[in-house]
Amino acid sequence: MNVKERLAALRAEMREQGLAAYVVPGNDPHASEYMASHWCEMQWLSGFNGESGTVVVTLDRALLWTDSRYYLQAGIELKDSTIELMRESDIDCPSVAEWLCEECKVYGVPCMVGLNPEMFSVNDFKAWKERFAEAGIGVKSVDLIKPIWTEGRPAIPSDKLYPYSADFAGETVESKISRMREILEAKGEGLEAKGYALIVSALDEIAWLLNIRGNDVEYNPVVISYVVLEADKCTLFVNPEKIDSAAQNYLDFNNIDVQPYEAVFEYIRGLKGTIYYDGAKVNEALYEAIGASKVESQKSKDVRAVNIQSPILVDKAKKNAVELEGERIAMRQDGAALTRFFKWLEERLGERRKVIGERPLTEWDLMEKLHAFRAMGENFVEESFGTIAGYQGNGAIVHYAATKEHCAEVKKEGMLLLDSGGQYLDGTTDITRTVWLGGRIPQQAKQDYTYVLKGHIALQTARFPRGTRGNQLDALAKQYMWQAGITFGHGTGHGVGHFLGCHEGPQNVRTDNNPTPLEVGHIISDEPGIYRTGQWGIRTENLITVIPAKQTKVTTTEDEWLTFETLTLCFYDTSLIEMSLMTEDEIDWLNAYHVRVYKEVSPLLNEEERQYLARKCAALEVNE
Repeated sequence: MNVKERLAALRAEMREQGLAAYVVPGNDPHASEYMASHWCEMQWLSGFNGESGTVVVTLDRALLWTDSRYYLQAGIELKDSTIELMRESDIDCPSVAEWLCEECKVYGVPCMVGLNPEMFSVNDFKAWKERFAEAGIGVKSVDLIKPIWTEGRPAIPSDKLYPYSADFAGETVESKISRMREILEAKGEGLEAKGYALIVSALDEIAWLLNIRGNDVEYNPVVISYVVLEADKCTLFVNPEKIDSAAQNYLDFNNIDVQPYEAVFEYIRGLKGTIYYDGAKVNEALYEAIGASKVESQKSKDVRAVNIQSPILVDKAKKNAVELEGERIAMRQDGAALTRFFKWLEERLGERRKVIGERPLTEWDLMEKLHAFRAMGENFVEESFGTIAGYQGNGAIVHYAATKEHCAEVKKEGMLLLDSGGQYLDGTTDITRTVWLGGRIPQQAKQDYTYVLKGHIALQTARFPRGTRGNQLDALAKQYMWQAGITFGHGTGHGVGHFLGCHEGPQNVRTDNNPTPLEVGHIISDEPGIYRTGQWGIRTENLITVIPAKQTKVTTTEDEWLTFETLTLCFYDTSLIEMSLMTEDEIDWLNAYHVRVYKEVSPLLNEEERQYLARKCAALEVNE
């Protein structure tokens, strides 16, 4: 079917269900950032292949909401589809719920909107339901894509799962499960419903808890599954085809029961006692399996549902000593790969073409070459996200994604922004460097780069008392560009997993009021940026981890002080620095950092590569 035929088939299902509208979000049942293609329903229905979007279909209209990253792409891919583009980043664009509340007036109230409960978290489903109720609109839990996407739908991945050694994880499965049970038992004190169970649907939380990894989702070594943790058992719901004899022995050894993936709903229906779930992650269909109406009315004393922040989410974010040492090992491997890459790039751009008509160097070539250098590293598995290689104006597109067919030629002039990362068995990396490729450097570019670098240094050298939240530190990274009347719209820092998701919570650094304080063992990115449309993008990113600060300063309180350790190991392009804007302390920090980069990365390089790295790490002179 083409897009028009898919919309017609969906509308036929809507009429049969008595629905005035149906919403198809770009989600999967596990609240994943990256999804298996089986759940790319929004993309299949609309023909739009961006990573973020929501499609709304009424009986006579269809619309796609997406953000500014995808306006150009959506305009091309939605052509002749009858689907209207809603530019959700524009200030005057209504939200999906606002638009539906107005549109449904055409059909009269009460009318019904359909939502697939597997594709909405409990919290989101409740919020939509309450918003629609105010407008006299009902909500029906129903999956209308499954009956019409019957041909060519990719299967749920069935690749084998594999154990992740405690030598890398730093803790056994037994220890993790025991600690989670202690937390749940403490929460259950005084509750009338006896016994407990924790429903776990987030794939990275399952991978962390059971020390398993897989190949089901691009860039994320996770296993598509569910887990129910009880006082006397732990059950993994997964496709049996994913378990070979070695994996089965591992699960048996750790007392993990196994049931088929789809059996989770029936299993949950039979649970008694206090059932814990994280409403931000667990999907509405799982909640409904508990028996939502029975629980909400509290007519049954046998079952009680409690919405909590997942204790696994909280524990997973605090890296243990083995995980942190693994991250340091991965960073050395990553630093070597990047050194080789930038050396190759300079040499490649310096070559004169010997053959007329030789294919020019492109952003796509850079992405492939960097992957090849990373693949040389010990314990490398895959990239941690799609590399952003933004040349000149493309670097100003924050989430730019070049393709083999649509990418810019890279020349020996101007600016390159390179944001990339790797998944190693030892840990996960994420780094951005901005470099000048040749020609005269505009003074504006040097000022922009230096404002970014100063904020970048200010954040990772910060001292702060325990209990400080990321949003309280956000202004440190923006202070210099703010004074120049410049800012950026993305977050300053996100949490990072250990051989798991490159983006993880609950900690972050951004303007939003996140109540999570930064704690020892948290890893976050430090990535301020300046973006000038059509000219260049400048972003500088390191991964840093929270550590205790040395108590060397006089303090008027008894607070425990924290600071950051920089994990990333790669040189900065010092040719872009406007030295007159730098302080002596900033230059001292930069020089000390470059000494450390050379010391830790050079043993992995050959002599020619070491000489190149030494030149890039040469000390800067302090301003007189």
